[in-house]
Amino acid sequence: MTIESIAVLLIIGAIAGWLAGRLMKGGGFGIAGNIVVGIIGAIIGQFVFNLLGISAGGMIGTIIMATIGAAILLFVVGLVKK
Repeated sequence: MTIESIAVLLIIGAIAGWLAGRLMKGGGFGIAGNIVVGIIGAIIGQFVFNLLGISAGGMIGTIIMATIGAAILLFVVGLVKK
């Protein structure tokens, strides 16, 4: 992994985590929390998109996929916390 790909991964993770936080509970989790939620969300989103046969291309598609995965993650975590 190059420095550029790591930087892109962190940026996409931060954006996706922030968007998912806004969608699911109305706020973010701080920069580190957003990155972690976004990266885990990207993994979940990739899995779900593959199951559904959907392909997400480009930067915007990746952000959308990661945001959907992060929203699923936050939803499941919310269910477990209750």
